[in-house]
Amino acid sequence: MSAAPAHGPGSRAPVFRREDPRLGEFAVVPLDPHADAALLHRWVTDPKAAFWLMGDADEKDVAEEYERIAAHPHHDAFLGLHRGRPAFLVERYDPAHVELAGLYDARPGDVGMHFLTAPLTATGGTPATPVHGLTLAVITTVMAMLFDDPAARRVVVEPDVRNTAVHRLNAAVGFETVTTIAKPEKDALLSVCTRDRFAAAVRGAAT
Repeated sequence: MSAAPAHGPGSRAPVFRREDPRLGEFAVVPLDPHADAALLHRWVTDPKAAFWLMGDADEKDVAEEYERIAAHPHHDAFLGLHRGRPAFLVERYDPAHVELAGLYDARPGDVGMHFLTAPLTATGGTPATPVHGLTLAVITTVMAMLFDDPAARRVVVEPDVRNTAVHRLNAAVGFETVTTIAKPEKDALLSVCTRDRFAAAVRGAAT
């Protein structure tokens, strides 16, 4: 295997690590809007990433979007690695200010997130063959990272009501559906997960 580029994801200090009992090490590193733009463009424009709503974006659009997120006081983004290779994208946000502002009853300690597991058809460090349980391990890693912050009390998500695959994943890590809300770009299934419900889901998965 060739060495990672000097500014590649593998050279960045992780902000979070998790050892999955079946799939090994996962790590989350800061996202670089320019260095990662080509990789992210392949991911977000893949047909299987349709719910990311960036199917028509070009590489410049992707870089500008993640520059905007990097500059936002209530929104940030990270690149996720599986065994040192890019495997998923994470966005963390304050739902009282981003995505859900004015659309739900925000509580202190709420944190919002989006995640995208790299489509298998996209190139650039993505596994060539399916890894059983990878997406569940990814969302478990994302949730563990969010709750690693002692101030986080609930994770709040708003996936498209049609995205049944992510609804199942959310339920598997402890999310409860609250209601359907109308957003400009979609009808969303507002769902929340407390720290205790996530811990119980992880314990249940381990038995």
